[in-house]
Amino acid sequence: MKTADILLIEDDLNQCESTACLLEQAGFSTDTAHSCQQAQACLDQHQYDAVITDLNLPDGEGIQILPHARQVQPEILFFVLTGDPSIPQAVKAMRKGVTDYFAKPFDDSELIDRLSHTIAQSRQKRTLKTTESRLSPHPYPNGLVGNAPSIQQLRRDIESIADSRSTVLILGESGTGKTLTARAIHEQSSRRHGPFVEIDCGCLSDSLLESELFGHVAGSFTGANQNRSGKFLLADGGTIFLDEIGTASNQLQRKLLRVLQERQFEPVGSSKTHKVDVRVILATNQDLLEMVKHGTFRADLYYRINVITLRQPPLRERLPDIQNLANFHLHRICQDLERPHCILSPELLERLRQYEWPGNVRELVNVLERAVVLSRGRILHESDLPAEFGPVGDVPHADLISHGLRQVLMAPERDLIEQALRKHQGKRQAAARELGIDRTTLYKKMKRLGLLPSNRDTHVPLPNID
Repeated sequence: MKTADILLIEDDLNQCESTACLLEQAGFSTDTAHSCQQAQACLDQHQYDAVITDLNLPDGEGIQILPHARQVQPEILFFVLTGDPSIPQAVKAMRKGVTDYFAKPFDDSELIDRLSHTIAQSRQKRTLKTTESRLSPHPYPNGLVGNAPSIQQLRRDIESIADSRSTVLILGESGTGKTLTARAIHEQSSRRHGPFVEIDCGCLSDSLLESELFGHVAGSFTGANQNRSGKFLLADGGTIFLDEIGTASNQLQRKLLRVLQERQFEPVGSSKTHKVDVRVILATNQDLLEMVKHGTFRADLYYRINVITLRQPPLRERLPDIQNLANFHLHRICQDLERPHCILSPELLERLRQYEWPGNVRELVNVLERAVVLSRGRILHESDLPAEFGPVGDVPHADLISHGLRQVLMAPERDLIEQALRKHQGKRQAAARELGIDRTTLYKKMKRLGLLPSNRDTHVPLPNID
């Protein structure tokens, strides 16, 4: 059997040492604790297969540790050592969720045999459960977690339109999960076995974006040393997802319109026409109709892409989903970081529910990842939140009207932008990507908030900005 990790809790130091030696000789990796408090600290720090505890400890009964153990490690086995082998005592222990008990003085061979057998059975059950879980439908198979009415409607809409060839436009704020929705449409469509290709239009200059989308031939511009296929050609037979389409130049919009109408294009510097069979999904956090009115977005392209429109709801409209979202992403984060599974304390969960989440789900994921990295235990507390998260209600209610909504919202927006710029040493392209906006939008926000080098306050310690 694979080595099992055991937490042995015994206040008698001699008994603790002899039992630990017995377990180690049998191949078990063993940690020891001598009180309830020490045991809880161990459970918060490490993952165990089983706990073996004496019933009587200096600061309480060993069985008092059980609720905490099962809270942080739901699958853990719990054994009790007791000097009272009576049936009533055993029944009482088993009713509280104890796996098994050993009467003192115990037989060494019996303890090892029963412990090994129980752990092996538990692992077998967990393996079977995991296999069944993989085979059975996931409650949120497309990653669109939650049961808020807006998310349920979005899932229904995705199911309805998935097999259509029509262009889809996804509207929603940055960080709401528009890419997840685009991928869900692809995976539920008849094109799911074809490629899913995505590109963020806001992260590239016009010339590079045109080359990325349509490809180029060698010598078509400086640095084009060889032929290169574009994203549209790579997506042939599948789906292409164009995020932040509102940032595309007029010239690129015109070329994109032709692809949507005729499903054909020429690479940069080439006269050869390529035909593609591709479904196009686009997304934006901008008001395209308003841009049409101001002449910054082509009306013909707008009406061509505005065939099927899906709205991605912001997180503040689905706060009841916070717990499901947090648990879903927390599980993935702990797996990615190869950390024991963490859980949210009640006060932290309540705090998350009270926050407005201007950065939406992306901000929630970043906050959780930081909390996991900085936490010293397996239970995440309010103290694990980043300092810039700020206390709830920083702006007194009475001041809201006098300040005005726009001014009240400027402070957290300014803080988020400053943090992103500091993190990326002032590089706007990287900061914009972190914030989920395009570089042009970031520039406009920096100008409005007084963060440009020419008008930045002298007390704001930002690095040199590119």
